[in-house]
Amino acid sequence: MQSVVLKGTKDGYELILKESASVREILVDLKQLLEGLGKESEKGKDQLHLNVQMGNRLMSEEDKNDIINLVNDYENLVIDNFLSNVITKEESAKIMAQNNVEVMSRVIRNGQEVNVDGDVLFFGKIHEGGKLISTGNVFNMGVIEGIVQAGFPDDESKLIIGNLCTAQQVRVGEQYDIVADRPIEDSEKTVVYVNDLHVLSYGKIKNLKEINPKFFNRIGGIE
Repeated sequence: MQSVVLKGTKDGYELILKESASVREILVDLKQLLEGLGKESEKGKDQLHLNVQMGNRLMSEEDKNDIINLVNDYENLVIDNFLSNVITKEESAKIMAQNNVEVMSRVIRNGQEVNVDGDVLFFGKIHEGGKLISTGNVFNMGVIEGIVQAGFPDDESKLIIGNLCTAQQVRVGEQYDIVADRPIEDSEKTVVYVNDLHVLSYGKIKNLKEINPKFFNRIGGIE
């Protein structure tokens, strides 16, 4: 059985690598396959884009570069992506962090900046000049007199929920409001979000399904 199989998809072509094959075997079989594929590509003069499907295996950057260099010998062929059903420990840790809700009960003073990966449930106090910056959503059950940001650095799908009437500034992704310039209602049910026009907006928890359907479904809805 060949260690490399070419498969056509609706998005182009995939090179499927046999999981048990060595990189050396893959390179030998791939060269034979590419010789025929390169000739077919030259006839049509169209560049063929290839995704490399690795299945349940990971490859080192060196091994990937060996495959890329081999493909680059054929000017009408190009690799777009290496795809795998598994991820590295580093990628796994990052995903877990982003989907984790960190419970925080602390005081963030003037000049301090606290950064969080993933969602944060905040019970503490942010003094004026202090900053709480999260890559995920921020659920405020404390007192915010400083700056709070969700979706750092540029994820506009995140939300800030809770009472924000005393905050200096609220940010979602790259969008922000200075609260002193546009006061926020004194309410624990405030939702800060970025609307379809990429403008920071304010709503209520009862309207969360319309504001962010994906988030609403993720938490199972609100009674």
